[in-house]
Amino acid sequence: MGKEMTAKKSTTETTDIDYAEQAVPKESRKGFVSMFMIMLGFTFFSASMWVGQQLAEGLDFWGFLGSLILGGAILGAYTGLLGYVGAKTGLSMDLLAKKAFGEKGSWLSSAMISFTQIGWFGVGLAMFAIPVAGEIFHGNEAAKWILVVVAGVCMTASAYFGIKSLTLVSSIAVPLVAVLGTVAMVMAVRQGDGTIIDQFAVSSGSLSVIGGAGLVIGSFVSGGTATPNFTRFAKDAKSGTIATVIAFFIGNSLMFFFGAIAYIFVGGNDIFEVMIRLNLFYMAILVLGMNIWTTNDNALYSAGLGLANIFGQKKKPMVLISGAIGTILSVWLYYNFCDWLNILNCTLPPVGIILVLSYFMNRKEYEEDKVKIVTVNWFAVAGVVLGAIVANVVPAGIASINGMAVAALCYVIGELKK
Repeated sequence: MGKEMTAKKSTTETTDIDYAEQAVPKESRKGFVSMFMIMLGFTFFSASMWVGQQLAEGLDFWGFLGSLILGGAILGAYTGLLGYVGAKTGLSMDLLAKKAFGEKGSWLSSAMISFTQIGWFGVGLAMFAIPVAGEIFHGNEAAKWILVVVAGVCMTASAYFGIKSLTLVSSIAVPLVAVLGTVAMVMAVRQGDGTIIDQFAVSSGSLSVIGGAGLVIGSFVSGGTATPNFTRFAKDAKSGTIATVIAFFIGNSLMFFFGAIAYIFVGGNDIFEVMIRLNLFYMAILVLGMNIWTTNDNALYSAGLGLANIFGQKKKPMVLISGAIGTILSVWLYYNFCDWLNILNCTLPPVGIILVLSYFMNRKEYEEDKVKIVTVNWFAVAGVVLGAIVANVVPAGIASINGMAVAALCYVIGELKK
């Protein structure tokens, strides 16, 4: 009996509730509501409001809506496919990458997702600390860094404790941000001159709907590539896919509207500024902090999984390292965000489309868990590299789509040559 109890205790202690090295078992899967909250919280990222400002500055209202619909449809299709694959297989992005890119080839995609998500995390910290320090402490440098560190510790902690913690934070923050932010947006529009359509008419008209759709896609295509890290916990492929598509469309659209209204109402790019102008000071800080938190812990969670794959370590210590790096670099990342966004547009979409193609072209092997894992799939690696180059240098079309097309072609050629 003593040996039996010891064995049970040992099993309990070694159980990884985040299943970083294996498929999520059926008994650990979550229902639609939990998945929807996690995915919606993931898309509630304040940096997307900056894109909303650009859209409002360059488009009239109908052009703004057209960009949201077109870009949202493409982004929803991309993330929906990844969500389906993650939910169907129960595998994280990094485990899927091992099958598509090879054992060591997967290090490329893991490094790229870790690099970008640590960056998103750092930008988010600064987006909270800088405006709050400016309002409360008149821009005091020490206060700004104290806020960066405190927020970094809190957000790192929720990523450290895994999927249950992510679910809890999202369940609290998502309704709060959606309701309070929407109320502030409506109040701002009512105080403006004319209808919302009239207020959008002040735009310069310098942006096309296609160009706007490219911004919409680029705003969160890097985060979207990590979708399998979360949908692998969905109870089935249908609920994981639907939750992802709806969440990305609603969440991103809401952030773009927040940014657009901020530009029209106060000439800024954040609903925080609008709420401050409306004398909703404490609610503004609450909305800003919770909004960023829901994305930052998801981003750090993905970064931890990626680094764990590269270095062969457990996820939790990699989350701590990722959080420390993002916190230290946060202010630098904040002031270099435009360059960062260009990098994101070009690197991650080719990875995602290869993961999708690998599953659908080898579906039977995935379902029977008999995918042959090579050391490096050079066609997949070449697809990512060439896709990123093409996305950078080809001016026509949408950069993300161009990159995915080239990556898909390279990968398919490699599969046909087997």
